[in-house]
Amino acid sequence: MAGNSYGTLYRITTFGESHGEALGGIIDGCPSGIQLDLDAIQFEMSRRKPGQSAIVTQRKEPDDVQFLSGIFEGKTTGTPIGFIIPNTNQKSDDYSHIKDNYRPSHADYVYEKKYGIRDYRGGGRSSARETASRVVAGAIAKQMLPQIKFNAYVSSVGPIFMNKAYQELDFSKIESNPVRCPDEEAAIEMEEYIRQIRKEGDTVGGTVSCVIQNVPIGLGEPVFDKLHAELGKAMLSINAVKGFEFGSGFEGVKMKGSEHNDLYNPDGTTQTNRSGGIQGGISNGMDIYFRVAFKPVATLMQKQESLDNQGNITEMTGKGRHDPCVVPRAVPIVEAMAAIVLADFFLLNKTYL
Repeated sequence: MAGNSYGTLYRITTFGESHGEALGGIIDGCPSGIQLDLDAIQFEMSRRKPGQSAIVTQRKEPDDVQFLSGIFEGKTTGTPIGFIIPNTNQKSDDYSHIKDNYRPSHADYVYEKKYGIRDYRGGGRSSARETASRVVAGAIAKQMLPQIKFNAYVSSVGPIFMNKAYQELDFSKIESNPVRCPDEEAAIEMEEYIRQIRKEGDTVGGTVSCVIQNVPIGLGEPVFDKLHAELGKAMLSINAVKGFEFGSGFEGVKMKGSEHNDLYNPDGTTQTNRSGGIQGGISNGMDIYFRVAFKPVATLMQKQESLDNQGNITEMTGKGRHDPCVVPRAVPIVEAMAAIVLADFFLLNKTYL
């Protein structure tokens, strides 16, 4: 299986399955001498971990990170940072019913057709549990770039949208509710909706918005390695993501150029920011903001038609512990991938100096 690494200079390679002994990764390219706050890394893991509230999967995993290399006396050494995250709460029997069946809209079918074998326990390598390793790499990337602020939050769940510009939000309220929506009224509606969807044995999708502040001018390359292109790739590599837009996004097509252009101030900043902080693939110093769309989880706790490995259409009902909506737990993953992208471009930029 290829495609287990991301990044050029700051590079993360992940390994492990949902119900294996452990997940883990190797981070290469992290500069030496960075004093790491290990508690801050663990805090990011706790934001992503299962079982943290009543509206997410009830799998109980502490997601404690064990660092194996690359850190000495609390500082990075410049050598590869190896780590593992033990799996401690597997219930593989919950997946015995899909050993010979393929869940609709899940990776089950294509994995088996591509590789001739699949680990059906929790989805194996296709499980969103793989993203735990990304959060470790993202947490370290954030500490490489302490001046840059990453704030992701849930901006919609199903038909419920938070209709406020990010400039109106208090990002300190993101962690004040289990949905991770900084608009308190919208958060209550979203939570109630997720609870209802869960009672029905169904699932629902949503969007995560992200705002990156204090980004220096000059990150990104102007042709194939545009900053927004790499952010798009990073976000679309996250499980269940179906869409990515930055700046004015799809709404921008409704505008005239005279309405859409960001006019300059004398200091090089712009009066508006429909460019989303990126012009010509390069950061312009304004806030970078984008939105990521997540589809509903494929595994339903209700009857639906399925396909077995003999070509028969059969009826199945999901079992086990699954998220009725992934977006609350996706917030730290979106931040992590954004931090990895910017850390990589930050190191690439230094090669010009």
